Amino acid sequence: MSDDRRQQVEGGRTTLGIELGSTRIKAVLVDEQLRPIASGSHEWENEYVDGRWTYPLVAVETGVRAAYADLVADVERQFGVRPTTFRAAGVSAMMHGYLAFDEDGELLVPFRTWRNTSTGPAAEQLSAALDFNVPQRWSIAHLVQAVLDEEPHVAQLAGITTLAGYVHRMLTGRDVLGVGDASGMFPIDSGPVDSGPGEPGRRDYDAAMLATTQDLLGEHVLDLRALLPEVLVAGEDAGALTPEGAAWLDPTGTLEPGVPFCPPEGDAGTGMVATNAVAPRTGNVSVGTSIFAMVVLERALRTPHEELDVVTTPAGDAVAMVHCNNGASEIAAWARVFGRFADATSDRTGSASVAVDDVYATLLAEAADAEPDAGGLLSFNYLAGEPVTRVEDGRPLLLRTPGARFTLGNLVRSEVHGAFATLAIGMGVLHGEQVAVDRMTAHGGLFRTPGAPQRLLAAALRVPVALEETAGEGGAWGIAVLAAYLEHTDRPLEDFLADTVFGGDAVHVAEPEERDVRGFQDYLARYRAALPVQDVAAAATRTAAPTDQAAAADQAAPTDQAAPTDQGEPTDRAAPTDQGEPTDQTAPTDQGEPTDVVEARLQTEQEPTR
Repeated sequence: MSDDRRQQVEGGRTTLGIELGSTRIKAVLVDEQLRPIASGSHEWENEYVDGRWTYPLVAVETGVRAAYADLVADVERQFGVRPTTFRAAGVSAMMHGYLAFDEDGELLVPFRTWRNTSTGPAAEQLSAALDFNVPQRWSIAHLVQAVLDEEPHVAQLAGITTLAGYVHRMLTGRDVLGVGDASGMFPIDSGPVDSGPGEPGRRDYDAAMLATTQDLLGEHVLDLRALLPEVLVAGEDAGALTPEGAAWLDPTGTLEPGVPFCPPEGDAGTGMVATNAVAPRTGNVSVGTSIFAMVVLERALRTPHEELDVVTTPAGDAVAMVHCNNGASEIAAWARVFGRFADATSDRTGSASVAVDDVYATLLAEAADAEPDAGGLLSFNYLAGEPVTRVEDGRPLLLRTPGARFTLGNLVRSEVHGAFATLAIGMGVLHGEQVAVDRMTAHGGLFRTPGAPQRLLAAALRVPVALEETAGEGGAWGIAVLAAYLEHTDRPLEDFLADTVFGGDAVHVAEPEERDVRGFQDYLARYRAALPVQDVAAAATRTAAPTDQAAAADQAAPTDQAAPTDQGEPTDRAAPTDQGEPTDQTAPTDQGEPTDVVEARLQTEQEPTR
């Protein structure tokens, strides 16, 4: 097998995928069977500059180069050769945000990432005008907010794009986006698509909504459509690696131009591909420093919901997404504490040290055997604001009454419940819409520990939760699969994934257990009632701006990695939509990888336990 793969590398028969997550850039090389054979990565952090979260473009360039160089070094170590070309390639990145360029291709303002929540007035105005939920992190919300704020750069605008779109343009010269990533810039027309055999169905921005938004922008932006990248669906030609792009990626000069590229996608789209969740009635949950769930819709939602984004699969099918800013970082923080306790005990007693995976396994085993409602404990994982529950400025909290049972198992179970609680609240909206799903596929570092996380997620969402056992490498692997699909467009993407990519994979499914479901519902009722405590905690501890980069990295997330629109303060914090009673086969209603060795288990760059 090693000799065969060496020949594939030498012959340019491997496929390259690159994904830029919130805290890690990853490159993956796959063989002709679409199995990863080498990988490389580079860690980076967002910066808080002038009141906004950003990454400098120089960090994008150096980071992508570093990840690619690391992959090449891995190939050389394993096979003794350097790749000079590839069968195909693709780029993915955390979705949304705002990259604004002038006619010379110069960046007008620092990259505004999905994480910024300064676009509330624009998002509210757009949502009302379009009768469609436009989250704060979407590119169009950033543009409209810049107009509302009378920012001088608007007059110089020649184009806007996403992070994936920018990197793709540097490599190929094409200003295009995959439809999934484009759906985080501006709403996509979700009407029927006419296409013949072997022809991908075309998609584009919703024309009526473009016209309405153009009216809102008026003379400030003369041609909104001209600012947006061309929309492509999976399987369409998105250009090829140019000589300039080859030098940008590989300054050594080894890489040759001419590699075909698939449309650049967002991390939500690559997560759907990596979990085989692109067909109607399928869905996936990504759990890491942020947490989000996606369900491919059979029909349009009856009404807009501020808890739900409507985006698309890479093939253009409508998807409802619940995205929560805060995921499993608090679990990671507790794991660090207990890991340090184990190390300190080892140092004092001379006993063997405890591996990180063993720390997680021990803690989660305790959670599995704990009381279903966590014994009266309550945990908030809000390192950042959480628009799903209308919390503007979050604080991580552990609450308990004097009568609560404060045990290790209940503590950990409370933290796991807390990680899933906001997601369950948002997913309850889809339950109310009677959206059907056969099962959800979970991915993310938390699920490297089998058992409790999968079982408790099934209880929280009240649907079966699957884990697939293959060698997938998350979002970077997902975009490599989309690149490989360029040669298989004679069949729909969902058939290509089901038959060619996932056909022989083993699947482990956890069904919701009634005892766990009841316990989580009791926990969630307390959680809702205690939400006003977040306001009190934030008011008592508010600071002007984040000053600690480590804390900033803790809050980072992917990349779809972003929060639904915060539509202002509600009158009752304790009353988000209820989930209602579960029914069979009914669904409950888009990063990053921390640099810390413990929290690295929770990286979300769409890296499932496949």
